[in-house]
Amino acid sequence: MTASPELQEKAINTIRFLSADAVQTANSGHPGLPMGTAAIAYTLWKRHLRHNPKNPTWLNRDRFILSGGHGSMLLYSLLHLTGYDVSLDAIKNFRQWESITPGHPEYGLTAGVETTTGPLGQGLANGVGMAIAEAHLAARYNKPGHNLIDHYIYAIVTDGDLMEGVAAEAASFAGHLKLGKIVYVYDDNRISIDGSTDVTFTEDRGKRFEAYGWHVQHVEDGNDVEAIDSAIQAAKGDERPSIIVARTHIGYGLPTRQDTAAAHGQPPGEEELAGAKDKLGWPQEPWFFIPEDVLEHYRESIDKGTELEKEWQQYIEVYRKEHAELAADLDRIQEDKLPEDWDAEIPVFEADDKGMATRVSNGKVINAIAPLLPDLIGGSADLTGSTKTWIDDSPSYQAEAREARNFNFGVREHGMGAVVNGLETYPGIIPFGATFLVFSDYMRAAIRLSALSHWGSIWVLTHDSVGVGEDGPTHQPVEHLAALRAIPNLVTLRPGDANEVAEAWRVAIERRHGPTSLIFTRQNVPTLDRSVYAPADGVQKGAYVLADLGEGAPEIILMASGSEVGLMVTAGERLAAEGHNVRLVSFPSWELFRAQEQGYRDEVLLPDVKARLAIEAGVSQGWREWIGDTGDMVAIDRFGASAPGAVIFEKLGFTVENVVQKALALKQ
Repeated sequence: MTASPELQEKAINTIRFLSADAVQTANSGHPGLPMGTAAIAYTLWKRHLRHNPKNPTWLNRDRFILSGGHGSMLLYSLLHLTGYDVSLDAIKNFRQWESITPGHPEYGLTAGVETTTGPLGQGLANGVGMAIAEAHLAARYNKPGHNLIDHYIYAIVTDGDLMEGVAAEAASFAGHLKLGKIVYVYDDNRISIDGSTDVTFTEDRGKRFEAYGWHVQHVEDGNDVEAIDSAIQAAKGDERPSIIVARTHIGYGLPTRQDTAAAHGQPPGEEELAGAKDKLGWPQEPWFFIPEDVLEHYRESIDKGTELEKEWQQYIEVYRKEHAELAADLDRIQEDKLPEDWDAEIPVFEADDKGMATRVSNGKVINAIAPLLPDLIGGSADLTGSTKTWIDDSPSYQAEAREARNFNFGVREHGMGAVVNGLETYPGIIPFGATFLVFSDYMRAAIRLSALSHWGSIWVLTHDSVGVGEDGPTHQPVEHLAALRAIPNLVTLRPGDANEVAEAWRVAIERRHGPTSLIFTRQNVPTLDRSVYAPADGVQKGAYVLADLGEGAPEIILMASGSEVGLMVTAGERLAAEGHNVRLVSFPSWELFRAQEQGYRDEVLLPDVKARLAIEAGVSQGWREWIGDTGDMVAIDRFGASAPGAVIFEKLGFTVENVVQKALALKQ
């Protein structure tokens, strides 16, 4: 129900001072955003947001993103007030050890947090992915008279968000796609850490978003609930994504810090906070004060949300009678289950000395999986033909083709990464983003956040080494495998042939609690004869014994990943022919191998065998964990060069002769 002006003002000030009290108690945090945007947040959450605090994962809820995640107390206050599982004690424990109210919101940690924000621009861009997901699932499940998937993506975005390049990439993409379910309110307080934005950010932001194809409105007073409400209503009626530029005052109410950089990222101090309470008519004591009528007003969200979801479930029961198969599939995705036969057509590749590039077998596996796994969608950053990631028999996702499963992200790696993460927050969607491995640098922040958030995003990264050839060192990744392996909770897989590619995709699809990076070659690699060498399902354990060559117990262990597996096999065969006992270990994933029990790891790497040689076309960093103090490497601890790939490999020592020589030197 609509509140009286007095109750409304109390409800807004409750957000302000609950947030400020928490920041001051922690002696750490950002009071400026919560105090400045409290009226915006109130209007969104009380007049527009369709959600159920008692079921934060209800599929057809609206999503709310606090893209300026530094203002996290705004979100935690809203979650507590409206009845989510965020207690007042959790508010009082803001930013403390093992708290569910950390300095920046973390997906999966706190009920009601839709995405991890803090690195600016990411939340704005995640919302674009969410809007794509909403439209895609609507195209997939909605039928005439049955709009089961129909909700909005709301966000509060900041100056810092709009300055970041990822926001420009994602906003451009959203405008092109006419994602009309996006409604963002821009906290135009004109203050950043360095002071007034006049020193850095003087473009006309509204015209910029108009140029992107967005619906743009201006609200002159960010504390005017009725003006904000009217603007949101107009935004929801437009087919374009919308941004509402609301003029706000950072640290609203603070006697000396309002509209200054001092309000941004430091506690106000008890004297300043007391002055703000006096100024806005708020009691000095107790701290964390929530008037009873205000709490009752906010907690209306519980009954309202429960009724909204109940009505939606009733719609599904009617829908089920007319569209039983689709309803069953909708049940499946809400239970986070894969179709039972999703992997039935994963190919088994015949042995072939010439083989194929793993990027090519990657494309074949994608298209074997896709018909049985409608959840799989994705695309590339303007490199579809090179990454081999196009799903056959599906068009490009466009404003007029929401059912499509292919994305032309354009040359927007960082935007693509953040959009993929937004897609991944939705059930029934397993998204991938593809580019060259060297360009993973452009989207590292998004990859890192997928790992931190335990999202099952899949990163397809091709052209994985100096094998790129003539394009030269700007396009030849050498340090990138090490950089990806350094990210906690990210599994990096560099398969060695087509059958390992198939198993790597199986891992990525089934691994729903974290992201996977799949690393593929540009150049051909042989497809191993699996009647001679061990089955490729060993990939699932990260490393496995391909073969023991020779007449006795292994004296030398050769290990390799990716394109170097073929080189290892050839070198191992020569060593065996010369009378040496050699173990060949395919090593596609350090993370998966590290997760195995010590007994299995010892079975593979034989602790008593000290002569260990690793072969990988990248920097040697990190391999010492597996080769030990007495092992050696054939690696690339320098940038590459512009020349045919085969020539570069030869010049840098990736030859049978060099591998054999190094292995024999270790044996002595």
